[in-house]
Amino acid sequence: MPVIQGLGWTFDTVASTYEKLRPGYVEELYRDVLAYRPLGGESRGLEVGIGGGQATQPVLATGCTVTAVEPGEQFCALCREKFAAYPGFSVINGKFEDVDLPENSFDLVYSASAFHWVPEETGYRKVLRILRSGGAFARFANHPYPDKGRPELTEEIDDLYREYYDSYHKRSLGKPVEYSEEAARSRAEIAARYGFTHIRWALYHRTRTFTAAEYIQLLGTYSDHIVIDEPIRRQFFGAIEAAIERHGGLFTLYDTIDLQLARKP
Repeated sequence: MPVIQGLGWTFDTVASTYEKLRPGYVEELYRDVLAYRPLGGESRGLEVGIGGGQATQPVLATGCTVTAVEPGEQFCALCREKFAAYPGFSVINGKFEDVDLPENSFDLVYSASAFHWVPEETGYRKVLRILRSGGAFARFANHPYPDKGRPELTEEIDDLYREYYDSYHKRSLGKPVEYSEEAARSRAEIAARYGFTHIRWALYHRTRTFTAAEYIQLLGTYSDHIVIDEPIRRQFFGAIEAAIERHGGLFTLYDTIDLQLARKP
């Protein structure tokens, strides 16, 4: 979903649902991150925007100490409980751009579907400052694309977005666009502008299938959907759920996950 700036606060209002329904990331991605920057018991990692902790456990499993920075109070509480078995885990409640962090201190800074909420220049320059020489920045995100196998259903849902979403936000969401290699390459090249080297990027693919009710719950975790006035949102979601039921009761998302890796000289 496209980002409407200023809505980052909304996720914390649905923290438990977000934690249950937002996906984690594929095993190949973590293999690539850890091949690029191996971690162990003496390593220090920092996660920008932990959310429901979808990307955290594989890093903790290396023995690495992980500090998370998260603006949502509910997410902080949820993740403290979720990762209580890891003595090297801690979370700071605040925005990454505002939190005071020690320079030259981290071996890996990573952010999963969250770094787009951080102002670009501020974010990249701060990551560079807090990394140790040779440390890595891993930025990755999931980009869902609607069901390719049911074109009549996706067209019907597009019509509902024009009727409800576009009229509410006074902007056109437009036709969904599948995330491309060019988009991943362009995002990776941002890091070079701020002094990072050894730029790498990769794409990974998977599918997720939902019942109509499950898909509606998932939509309720997106910031630009959360802020729609409740009576309108209820009608909007009800119409989508009914459309899915008319077309067999299932909806599949085709995910493209992009990874950008960069190193501090």
